[in-house]
Amino acid sequence: MRNRLWIFTATLLVLWGAHTTHAQQIKWLRVGDLQSFFNEIGAEYECEGPSCTNHLDWPSQYGVGSLVGQHNCRARGLWIGCKNFNDPVEGKIKSVKVIGSGPRDFADRTYEIFEKEFKLIGRTLHPNVIVDNQHATVLDTYDQLDETDPTLPADRELLIRFNTSIGISVTKRVYAFANSSHGNYFIHDYVFTNTGIYDRQGHVQQQTLDSVWFFFTYRYAFNGATTASRAGSSWGAFATEWGASTINHTFGEDPTATEFNDPTSPIYKMRGFYSWYGPEKDSPRPSYAEDWGCPNQNKDGWLGSAKYAGCVTLHADTSPQDQTDDPYQPRTTWFISSDISIMSAGVSQYNELFMADKYTAMTEGHPPHPHDYVIGDSYAQDYSDPRRQAGGGTSQDQSYGPYRLAPGDSIHIVFAEGVSGLSWEACGTIGANWLSWRNNSPVKPQLYLPNGDTTTNYNLYKRRWCETGKDSILQTFQRATKNFSSGYTIKNPPGPPGSFAVTSGGSQIHLEWAASVDESATDFDGYVVYRSEGLVLDFQAVYVKIFECNKSNVVHSFDDVTAKRGFDYYYYVQSKDDGTRNTVDPGRPLYSSLFWTVTSVAANLQRPAATGAWWDSVRVVPNPYDIRARLFQFGTKSQYDRIAFYGLPPTCKLRIYTENGELIWEKEHTRGTGDELWNSTTSSGQIIASGIYILYVEAPDGKTVFRKFVVIR
Repeated sequence: MRNRLWIFTATLLVLWGAHTTHAQQIKWLRVGDLQSFFNEIGAEYECEGPSCTNHLDWPSQYGVGSLVGQHNCRARGLWIGCKNFNDPVEGKIKSVKVIGSGPRDFADRTYEIFEKEFKLIGRTLHPNVIVDNQHATVLDTYDQLDETDPTLPADRELLIRFNTSIGISVTKRVYAFANSSHGNYFIHDYVFTNTGIYDRQGHVQQQTLDSVWFFFTYRYAFNGATTASRAGSSWGAFATEWGASTINHTFGEDPTATEFNDPTSPIYKMRGFYSWYGPEKDSPRPSYAEDWGCPNQNKDGWLGSAKYAGCVTLHADTSPQDQTDDPYQPRTTWFISSDISIMSAGVSQYNELFMADKYTAMTEGHPPHPHDYVIGDSYAQDYSDPRRQAGGGTSQDQSYGPYRLAPGDSIHIVFAEGVSGLSWEACGTIGANWLSWRNNSPVKPQLYLPNGDTTTNYNLYKRRWCETGKDSILQTFQRATKNFSSGYTIKNPPGPPGSFAVTSGGSQIHLEWAASVDESATDFDGYVVYRSEGLVLDFQAVYVKIFECNKSNVVHSFDDVTAKRGFDYYYYVQSKDDGTRNTVDPGRPLYSSLFWTVTSVAANLQRPAATGAWWDSVRVVPNPYDIRARLFQFGTKSQYDRIAFYGLPPTCKLRIYTENGELIWEKEHTRGTGDELWNSTTSSGQIIASGIYILYVEAPDGKTVFRKFVVIR
């Protein structure tokens, strides 16, 4: 694992939106703050090769599904096991039978999981988003609905059905909510039914299944945008890619405990676990205390991993005959090494010794102490136990059972999976304060702890703020629990604008949107527009509110006159209520999800196209281009390395040659404007060197012009 470096581009991810290696389909849930892909075989296994990445992205506004995504999970696994299984393939009774999907893929999996149905269902279609007459939303790729259902309990549902070689058929539903109070968790709803179907052809052998367990394992990895394998960032240790330093904590195993039954307790009537980034032994920061939150100590101090992820059980049938919730489930909550053989090796389902080892893990009950208690204030890698930590990190298990399933019997299990922690903006502020003290800056900010006290211990300051993520993830679990127990009757924000169009102009950028379906509601309170300069859905992006209206002055358009020439801009527009819909934080407005309308195509100021003798108006700006003067062109936006071509005809071919006549870049200019921007890279993505270059412009009527320009790097 340590010697593998996966290269995964955003372009490949788009192409991968329908299929992965091993011909397994994936589909995305991308409408809320938490976003992820899901596999049709029931678990998102760790895979190897160029088409693999970590997943479970939060906060998705600052990176999703790309090299710099806010990834928090390496792999999940689902196993199903029982005793005394009459195997129809071998014609003999197995002392134990265990089949499953993940946490890694293996050859025998195709003989254990038999895909049946895979659908993405939505309550409504996503809005149409256009920038300069181009489709401009990633949802056109990732949110292709198989059907719509206006009665859906969530904004999106993934429906996954498959049969298994143990004779249990699985119906899995994953619910996602485009709600600012409920958008950072998914609800996983499983129904396991003893149908007797045991192969891909649908053959049936009826039998009662004894001592059945349903086992889920989670390998969380809080690498996010920080690791060296991620484009544009390198302040985290690569080992965090697979969760080498992840720490886990379980709670609520004993429903008779005082804390479980105390209404003032943060875990009141809840059982589950959460995980977080423990300081990484191989991190570039010199001490355990400094590495809390994985700060970018060489740049701005930004905390890259100040977040928590985990699951809370919402329901587990007591038995097939008793569908009331069993508060003692899950009955196994052990932590386990992510790299031991049962978690990584692909051994046949007919190997009883191997399956017996898996079954032991599934049924071993509760540990005397949770993982974090064992680790204490030390590096997770320093804990040595061949079963629990073998160098590649520790996964957390949740196993439900034992159940006895006669033919036709079903078990219903529901849990919520969420991610929360410090907001991305707070990660920047707290990290910058920490760095100022660490570097002994002349002017140091006052360090306020979460409880309001002050301190000069900058490492303690950072740690205490990182640890507030525990409260945040428990609050997430509380919200998910309330949502489920209410029958999914939470109040939703107003529907998003019906469409959104952005048009580049010469002196302004025009934004226009269609009315929300809820605009006539008495609690509707207008729209808000945000803008990002140069980057969108990226961990470096900065979003600024540039417009807001309320119910008294509702409009459906806005002209951005503060845009500057030479810069790219991305926008989103949200509907909002007056705060009366918010049952979580009454009085605070609920906003439609930004992901409904966020643009993925840049808008920028564009001059009118040249007419008449256009060849006299073509210019290269600046000329010469000196990278050392970039600050004067673009200020702090260091991502720009840009040369502009002005005075173009409305349609033309653009080519750039070296002084020796080598073609290095070309583009069809079809925007009908007089401007085109070049990012100083060749068509193959190489950054150009210093030298003399030649711009060639050819109009449809065959007229051409050349312009020579100089680049100094």
